[in-house]
Amino acid sequence: MLSSELLFLMHISAMEALADYLSSSDEEEETNVSPADKLKELDIKDQPKDEKTVKIYGPPKPERLMKQGANDVKNESTNTKPLMLETLESRNDEPPININTTGENKNNPEGPMSKSENIKNEIKDSSKESDESEESSGDSSSSSDEEDDDIIGPPIPTSLDTKDDLIGPPIPDIGPPSGLENDSGLVGPPIPSNLSNPNDNTKQSTKTQEDDEDDDMSEDEEEEEKLVVPLSKDITFRHGSKAVTGLAVDPAGARLASGAVDYEVKFWDFAGMDSSFHSFRSLYPCGNNPIKGIEYSSTGDAVLIVSGMSQAKIFDRDGIEILECVKGDQYIADLARTKGHTSPLTSGMWHPYLRQEFMTTSEDSSCRLWDVGKGSQHKSIMKCKTKNGLKTVPTTCSYSRDGNLIACGCMDGSIQMWDHRKMFVNTTKLLRDAHQNGSEISSLQFSYHGNMLCSRACDDTLKLWDLRNFKKPVHVAGNLFSRYGSTSCTFSPNDSMVMTGESINKGETDGKLHIFKTATFEKVQELSIPNSHIIKTIWHPRLNQIFIGCGDGSVKIFFDEDKSARGAKLFIGKKKTKKRQMDVISAASQPIITPHSLPLFRQEKPKPLHKKLEKERQDPVKSHRPDLPIKSGQGGRVAASGSTLSSYVIRNLGLSKRVEDDQDPREAILRYAKDAAENPYWITPAYKKTQPNAIFKKEEDSDEEGESKKPRLV
Repeated sequence: MLSSELLFLMHISAMEALADYLSSSDEEEETNVSPADKLKELDIKDQPKDEKTVKIYGPPKPERLMKQGANDVKNESTNTKPLMLETLESRNDEPPININTTGENKNNPEGPMSKSENIKNEIKDSSKESDESEESSGDSSSSSDEEDDDIIGPPIPTSLDTKDDLIGPPIPDIGPPSGLENDSGLVGPPIPSNLSNPNDNTKQSTKTQEDDEDDDMSEDEEEEEKLVVPLSKDITFRHGSKAVTGLAVDPAGARLASGAVDYEVKFWDFAGMDSSFHSFRSLYPCGNNPIKGIEYSSTGDAVLIVSGMSQAKIFDRDGIEILECVKGDQYIADLARTKGHTSPLTSGMWHPYLRQEFMTTSEDSSCRLWDVGKGSQHKSIMKCKTKNGLKTVPTTCSYSRDGNLIACGCMDGSIQMWDHRKMFVNTTKLLRDAHQNGSEISSLQFSYHGNMLCSRACDDTLKLWDLRNFKKPVHVAGNLFSRYGSTSCTFSPNDSMVMTGESINKGETDGKLHIFKTATFEKVQELSIPNSHIIKTIWHPRLNQIFIGCGDGSVKIFFDEDKSARGAKLFIGKKKTKKRQMDVISAASQPIITPHSLPLFRQEKPKPLHKKLEKERQDPVKSHRPDLPIKSGQGGRVAASGSTLSSYVIRNLGLSKRVEDDQDPREAILRYAKDAAENPYWITPAYKKTQPNAIFKKEEDSDEEGESKKPRLV
């Protein structure tokens, strides 16, 4: 939009140019030369065309001046500049016009309105003279009308008697605001009334600043009031019987992963669960190593599992293994030259924006960055050192919300930070005495705004730090007993509260969940859970639900019916699904025809080569197996065990046992003579019915037989 002053100046310049044009045409008419005669004398067709005469710019001639003759054509050909450019150039040479309160012009005392009236009077006089010249010209001008029919443009009005007939937009009424009647030289829009006094301006600015601060405070208070701690209802999952030391919820709030000291990891799907609260997958990913941490990636498509082994593992959201990090060489002293960790892991975390990058810390005093696509070697390494330059074990690690800072909490009580955008040679921020020396820092958590840091340690303290002044804690909460080295802390979604858990101390029976205000560290709420430690705590920002991993192997979800969304509310009202039994279909009513199951049509599936080789190896003919060595027999004789009566008797009577050399075999046999006479077992029971009384050969017969025998020849 053009300003009112520019419109006014354009209107004045157009009127002046029009008046000059009309006055020049009147002077040429005084020569009393017929335009038709001049056109006859000038042979325009035979003249060479000049570029200036062809390229004519500007407004067209009015219809009233079409009959004036060849003089107007000459004037047009000589005037090559556009009309608007001439007016603008002439306007640039003139001094600027200042508008006062009465609407008068300083350069022209008559004012713009009086000048416009003069222009109108001149136009009237010129119109009268042009009418007289038209009458004198008569029929001679009719021939020139046909030649000037090519002129394009609207005609100029013949009468300008009233102010309404002025050409162009109306003159704007630019009047100064009230209170500025003496300042006639001001140009532009009016000054607001509240800026008339500079002293008043300062007072009003201070008032507006105070009002803005009050509004900000009121908005913060409203946000705190709007954020309700979702503890009205709870649901309990049963993971196992051991303490839950790993707990993670994906960013969308659709799935939950839990890990415990019993080496087991379970995956839970909120949309597919019912009131039975069963997990859809359970696995032992790291053998006999306790789970220390579980983290979902920023996109929720991968899960990082950190255990007591030195190799971290990546699984997809369905529990299928994707990657296992390489193990480093423990005999190399320089940690930078090893491809991976050489000691058990302590913690791990995904990058908040780079979906392929994650971080792990280990007891080998190193923190390593990994890429999912290249698990054979780490990307970068950070070495944690004490004040004396010795190694110290990092017990926890964390990314800032924007991913620019990496923080590690070490065993010596220090918090060390590196800038992700620089080389990991020196720390960006370092605080040696953040916690007690020798106590594990179990958790580090950055606020969502990125200015605050919360740390939880086994020295029974929870501390809040300001990263802009990272020297002393802003607030400290003590007497928070922690039994596990993975006790966590977390911020609320709007950073107005901090939450952590407390283990059961001696003489107590309940674990406690503490929620503090970030501004004052006043305790907002305290929740007791009987007979259970509170280890892991998560406050999901999208679901507005609190997840707690307990020491008795249970996972608790707290939510609010009005303020919480999805999550546990998806399956709280679902009934248990019953197993469907297949209806038995009788063969008589509906026979099932399966021709491809017959041997004639059956096609054997191609088996792998190693399966085929294993089967042939078991076949003794195809494998050409030699005869196996003989394991049976007794006393050097080849006989199957138990195939003869003697071997059966020997095995049952125990005579096959080794007899000691110093033992008399006759005494060993006669030891059972009395028992054999009283309780016969072999021969006597066989003749009990047919020959109850034993008939033995007499000694006489034996003597006679001996005599009848021939004597031996000596």
